[in-house]
Amino acid sequence: MTDLMSPPVATRGGALPVLERSLERSPEPVTLDASYKRCKQLNREHGTSYYWATLALPRIKQPHVHALYGLCRYADEIVDAFDDSPVEERSQRLDELEQLLMTGLARRRSDHLILKAVVSTAGAFDLPDEAFRRFFSAMRTDLHVCSYATYDDLLRYMDGSAAVIGELMMPILEPLHPDARRGARDLGVAFQLTNFLRDVGEDLDRGRVYFPADELDRFGVDIHSRIVTKKWREFCQFQINRMQVLYRSADDAIEMLPPSSAGSIRTARIIYSEILDRIVANDYDVFSKRARVPMARKLTVALREYVRR
Repeated sequence: MTDLMSPPVATRGGALPVLERSLERSPEPVTLDASYKRCKQLNREHGTSYYWATLALPRIKQPHVHALYGLCRYADEIVDAFDDSPVEERSQRLDELEQLLMTGLARRRSDHLILKAVVSTAGAFDLPDEAFRRFFSAMRTDLHVCSYATYDDLLRYMDGSAAVIGELMMPILEPLHPDARRGARDLGVAFQLTNFLRDVGEDLDRGRVYFPADELDRFGVDIHSRIVTKKWREFCQFQINRMQVLYRSADDAIEMLPPSSAGSIRTARIIYSEILDRIVANDYDVFSKRARVPMARKLTVALREYVRR
């Protein structure tokens, strides 16, 4: 389960087309334009909050954000294959995708429908291979790890699944100060923790628990019961307080971005943090109700930030 600092966390949805899931090269030559368009399509269909936030960026930067989202989404779909593929097969497909990307980065070219755009963006902004390797390492963790004993354990996972995405976004956003990196990592983590709370039921269906076991024990919560109790509400508020600290850290980093980039990240930050408000309004019931920010609200925030820049 991944997240981008700005327009990407990749959110889950239906299976991707067989052609892409097979990791085969297209029978026809893949153009760079087609690759960026496919990544944009994935962003618009599966990451609406991020997509609308992306529109507040200068048009020349938008395709690069779509490319990173496309990679995250694509890898997510391999990990959470909806065709009941064995873990070994999904692991092999993930390995193949990583190898295709690393080869593409080394050669500065790719014929893969998604990776062609990713390789182009990585080359344009000198994105480090090491960051992509950390990302794939976290994706591989989801194939074998179903729970985390402590928050520190969870943070180690999120380094590659969320924080590293914030790092990859930084060169594209062109921060005015190197200290923005910490806030970028914090925002990526805040986005993912928000996803974890919103998507508790979906993750339980997959046999995963992304909340630290020691914290669940401390609050006396049986998350598998899927019942909203006083203890569950207290546990959720504890988690929300942690996320709000991370969002405030990200606010400092946003101030270190040029106006042309800050509006997009602020849009994503506002929209995503409002998911927490919806969770509270739903009395912390994330089991039978999905916390959603209405599309009208997303458009309003994105338009306001677009004009503001």
